Order: sequence, then C-alpha cells, then structure tokens
Amino acid sequence: MILYQLPDSDIERFIEEDVPYGDLTTSLLGIGEQQGTITFTSRHHTVLSCTEEAGRVLEKCGATVISRLPSGTEVEAGTAFLAASGSAMSLHAGWKVAMNILEYASGIATRTAKVVRAARSANPGISIVTTRKSFPGTKKVAIKSIMAGGALPHRLGISETILVFRQHTAFLGGLEQFLDQLVQLKARAPENKVIVEADTTEEAMIIASAGADVVQVDKMPPDQLTVLASEIHRKFPGVRVSAAGGINADNAALYAGTGVDILVLSSVYFGKPADIGVVIQP
Repeated sequence: MILYQLPDSDIERFIEEDVPYGDLTTSLLGIGEQQGTITFTSRHHTVLSCTEEAGRVLEKCGATVISRLPSGTEVEAGTAFLAASGSAMSLHAGWKVAMNILEYASGIATRTAKVVRAARSANPGISIVTTRKSFPGTKKVAIKSIMAGGALPHRLGISETILVFRQHTAFLGGLEQFLDQLVQLKARAPENKVIVEADTTEEAMIIASAGADVVQVDKMPPDQLTVLASEIHRKFPGVRVSAAGGINADNAALYAGTGVDILVLSSVYFGKPADIGVVIQP
C-alpha cells in the first residue's frame, strides 16, 4: 500500500518546534561544517511508519537521504532503515525531530499490526478500524501509522460520516423516534452508510430491523456478541455489526471470533514508542 505523506507545512512545524533559532551546542563547538552520516536502526521487531517524513525532516535541515525503507515495512532488531549524510549542523538539527516522529509513529504501527494479526487469525475477513480519539494535533501521523499497520480509520472526523449515539437520539425523543426517521435520513444522504450505536442486544435488534447499515455495540461481552452477531446476520443479512470498547491486542482474537464484521478501537494510539537507535558519526 502506498501511504500519503504529510505536507511541508507539518514538516516545517515539527522542525520549528525543536530548532526555532538554530543549534546552540553545535555552533559553540565549531563542528557545524564537518561532514558526517546519521543512521536509524530498529532495536526490536517494528512496523515502520513515517520514514518518509523523517527523511524529509533531515532534507529540510540540509542533509541528503542515502537510503530509506518505506512505511509499512516490518523489520527485525538491528535493521538499518534510514540513513542520511550532510554537515554536522544539518544532522544534529534533524536528529531528534526525525527520531521522535519515527518512534511515536512506528509504535502505533507496530501495535496496530499486532491487533490486526491477532484478529485475523480468528476471523480472516474482519475489518480493523480506529476511532478519532488520537491525541489532538497528531491525527495525520496517527492515521498514517494505523494504515501502515494494516488498519483503516473508522472516522476521520464528524463532517463526512453518520454515526448516531444515544446523545443524538436524546434530542429526538429517544431511539424509537429516531428510527422512525431513518428512511428519510438515508434518503437525504444516499452515499453514506448510517451507523447506529446500541446499548443492549434488544436495541441492536431493533436498530437492525429498522434498516441501519451498521449496528455498533460498545463494551458488550464476547459471549453476548456471538449470539447477537449470529442473530443479526441470520435475520438481516445486509446489516453489519461492529464491536467497540476496550479492544486491544490481548483480546482482539476473542472479539473477532464472535463473528462481528468490524472491530473499532483506540488502544493502538497509546503505549510505548518504538525503540530506535541513532548513530551520528563523521
């Protein structure tokens, strides 16, 4: 899969945050004009993400990329995946900015790949999607990283998707009053799937019978999900079931094995960054 690249404005913002007025240490040491190389190496099994952006950070600081593996590549410990040459000033200016992007992004990608692998071991056809709960200001990096790990975004935002929660139906008089309007809602937005969240199995069956495209259930135990997914698929073959809430690498296979069509999760956004080694030398 060819993944998108962040725009120059983001790359320049990342650099400006760390190097607003140049590198005082390198300048005072008088080593800025000396030539050298920088090499990034994985310290454990890692799914790479944002290697393209890290390379562009180095280039905008004045270095030249020598080699780079693309985002989505799985590497073992000890793999050199990004290298650049240039002046000591350029290498030190880009060093931490590039490393921070790589470690946080590859951490997300690695966790995502682990979830995808676990879920598809139990249900090869299941879709893994992530929520819009990424830390504010990091969405572009986060979404690229979950895609590098084999998942897709559940919702990029609330402007282009229809997902109805009880917090919406409360303003309409309740779930049943909303479902009375479902046909008209679908007619007003014929290109969009309508997802409706259910709090109970009873609500889920009512929502499916009303014609929602996807019934989403939150924090439902796997044994209940198994029964619910089977019933909905049997009675309403065109309706998909998504499970959300508390899904991670440890329980993804269990939830996937319930027969739901989609797993919705946020857990991959949060955790330890990837551990990446960096060597700068003349």
